Amino acid sequence: MTIKPLGDRVVIKMIEVEETTRSGIVLPGTAKEKPQVAEIVAVGPGGMVDGKEVNMEVKAGDRVLISKYAGTEVKMDGTEYTILKQSDILAIVE
Repeated sequence: MTIKPLGDRVVIKMIEVEETTRSGIVLPGTAKEKPQVAEIVAVGPGGMVDGKEVNMEVKAGDRVLISKYAGTEVKMDGTEYTILKQSDILAIVE
């Protein structure tokens, strides 16, 4: 099953980064903040959204930095994805 976003929305998959303190302690997932770096899985077509022309500036495969509490989390085929608007993407990470 695939997810095809509509309008100016994108589907992302969060990139898990193992976090270690300065003293070498590895933090478990529950003790970490939500990661803000993600990989784009699918991009909507853009077009007219709320009466404004929206051009998509990102593409599938880009690594991006997103707003902390942006989007809606969905789980498909055992994998967690987040669907959010392009405006919730802060930057492309190169």
